[in-house]
Amino acid sequence: MGAVIAPSILSADFARLGADIKDADAGGAGLIHVDVMDGHFVPNLSMGPLVVAALRPLAEQAGAVLEVHLMIAEPDRYLDAFRHAGATAMTVHVEACPHLHRTVHAIRGLAAQPGVAINPATPVAALEEILPDVDVALLMSVDPGFGGQTFIPGTIGKVARLRAELVRRGLQHVEIEVDGGVEPENVRALADAGMTIAVAGTSVFDPRAPVGQNVGALRAACGFHEEAVTRP
Repeated sequence: MGAVIAPSILSADFARLGADIKDADAGGAGLIHVDVMDGHFVPNLSMGPLVVAALRPLAEQAGAVLEVHLMIAEPDRYLDAFRHAGATAMTVHVEACPHLHRTVHAIRGLAAQPGVAINPATPVAALEEILPDVDVALLMSVDPGFGGQTFIPGTIGKVARLRAELVRRGLQHVEIEVDGGVEPENVRALADAGMTIAVAGTSVFDPRAPVGQNVGALRAACGFHEEAVTRP
C-alpha cells in the first residue's frame, strides 16, 4: 500500500512559503493542503482566499491539486470565493453542514472536487449516506484547530473500517485522507489500513531537515506507489 503526501501549509514558514511549496513538490508531494479556520467551528484563525490565490500559480506549475479544508461554520457562504481563488478541491465537515448533500453538490457544481471530513469523535457511520457523492473522505486524527498535535491511535482502525465499507459498496475510487499528527512512525500503518492521502504539516515543515527530504521520508515510510491517488 501507499499514500500521497499532502503538505499542510498551516505549519509552513510563511516568510518562505513559495520556496517551501516548490521544495515539497520537488520531494514528490502530490497535493497542497490549505487549512481554513474561522475561530468559531474551531478555536483558531487561519488563512483565507487571498492565500489560496497566491498559491494557485505554484499549484498549477506543479500540476498539483490545491485542496482547501474548510474548518469553518457556514462553509456554503465561501465556496464561490475559494473556487474563484483557485481551489480545485474543497472539503467540508459533516459537523458544520446541516444540509450536507446540498453543500457537496454545490462544490461539484463549481467544477471542484468535493470532500467531507469528520472529527475524531464522529463515527464513520456519519459518512454513510454521502459517500457516493464525494471524491474524498477525510478523517481527522487530532481535534482540529492547531498544528503539531499528537496523533490519535484509534484513527488506524477507523481508516480500516472506512476502507472496508468503501470496498463493500464498490466505492474504491473514494480517497481516504488522514489529517493530524501524521509522521514517519505512523504513516505506514495508516497506508496499510487503506489511507491514500496523508496530510502532514509539522513533519513536512520540520526545520531540522529540508522540506523535500521530509516529504521523501514520509513517502518511503508509507511504501509510496504512483497509483495511490486516483484524483486528477
